[in-house]
Amino acid sequence: MAKNKLSSTAAKIGAAVGKADRAAHATARKVVKASAVADKELENISKQVESLRKQLVKTTKRLKKALA
Repeated sequence: MAKNKLSSTAAKIGAAVGKADRAAHATARKVVKASAVADKELENISKQVESLRKQLVKTTKRLKKALA
């Protein structure tokens, strides 16, 4: 009887750990996906900032030339 209860309890504990592990794995997968998307967005924003910086330099040169 004790052996049966022990194995039953062990099975319940194993099932709970398995569910928790599956949930943690799914969450980790979502985090990895979100990280990849954020990385791409950051790269795009960096390109836009660089483009605006170049545009500002050109505009500054033109303005200095016009005022000189």
